[in-house]
Amino acid sequence: MGPLPITPDTSAGDAVGVVGEWVEAQVPARWRAAAAEGPAALRSVRTPQEYRDWYPIFAHTGLVAPTWLPEHGGLGIGNDVARAIDSVLAPLRLTRLNPLGLNNAAAALFSHGTEEQRRRFLPPIVRNEEKWCQLFSEPGAGSDLASLATRAVRDADHWVISGQKVWTTWADEADYAILLARTDPDQPKHQGITYFLLDMHQPGVEVRPLRQITGEAEFNEVFLDGARVPDAHRVGEVNNGWRVSASTLSSERQMVSGSGSGGMGRLGGSSAARLISLAQETGRWGDADVRNKIMRLWAQEQIRGWTNARVRAALSAGQSPGAASSIGKVHQATLNQQIQDLMVDLLGTAAVAWPEGDDPDALPREVQGMMRSLANSTEGGTTDINKNILSERVLGLPREPDPWKGKPWKDIPRS
Repeated sequence: MGPLPITPDTSAGDAVGVVGEWVEAQVPARWRAAAAEGPAALRSVRTPQEYRDWYPIFAHTGLVAPTWLPEHGGLGIGNDVARAIDSVLAPLRLTRLNPLGLNNAAAALFSHGTEEQRRRFLPPIVRNEEKWCQLFSEPGAGSDLASLATRAVRDADHWVISGQKVWTTWADEADYAILLARTDPDQPKHQGITYFLLDMHQPGVEVRPLRQITGEAEFNEVFLDGARVPDAHRVGEVNNGWRVSASTLSSERQMVSGSGSGGMGRLGGSSAARLISLAQETGRWGDADVRNKIMRLWAQEQIRGWTNARVRAALSAGQSPGAASSIGKVHQATLNQQIQDLMVDLLGTAAVAWPEGDDPDALPREVQGMMRSLANSTEGGTTDINKNILSERVLGLPREPDPWKGKPWKDIPRS
């Protein structure tokens, strides 16, 4: 099946009709019925593997990224029509797979990549045929990303990469990675970095899992020893990678704030709406203090949604989300942790004891969500770093003094 018969000239009403017919024909009826009952019902009838197996049917329609051009895997339609289509798809919870490709890698390719690179990489991203990860953070360069030490040395029409990255989400599943590496240590730290697209399936790339408190290994450390990248897979100019990375970092903050395609599943846990139903199920809804706590969080979640809507509107108008992405990231990290903490409190003793055994489902979902939410303060840039961005770029507060500003990176002390 190819793209749906929706073009830039198709009206919103006609597009909704076409998508509605496709849903009836291609989305399994039991999924549609369960989605109407809520996320829990949908999870009970649609396993992750079943969804992955079905996903190509969705991806080939152009509906995964409908505003992208057809040659990039989309339909080339405007934002108004795309929003009308989303109103049909949203209730079905058709999650976009490959979020680091759709958000982080695509942002850099659209802003700084060549058309040849976009045609090569974007369609497989949409179809989830090539999965992506992000090789930015390093053991000595997390909050201060620009101090990174991974080196890239030119060798004819290739670059040879050596170094170490850490906290890399889904590196164990990735086919490609967006990579920042230092190409000129004699320049100041922000000016000697270049942005690359790295093939993860090659000699010189070793991935080691980092086990989380939940028992999962979503994050990894990656060791690079002589890995090679063709110069054709360099994005932007040599030594201008920090500027290229700005589009990726902004998109990442949108994703972890819930305004990108990552959403709640990326953050871990359930929404404030689940607090209401859990309080009712556990008999705590009659407690006025509990209701007050829940509704305060529910109201904050509505505010988050409005903030994210402003970010999406700015992007749709071709504008930069600017500091709004940092506002959403800081707000959502704290809010999600508060929601998950209250979820565990409502669960009571069931949150501290559960049946023995190796069954991963034995761990209550609410407990897993709470433990996963601990990472929200770090992923997508730490909360403290994003607060610095807001203080300097929104409030106009002075930057912290930097005695090493403008000095060559090789002369700057590093941990």
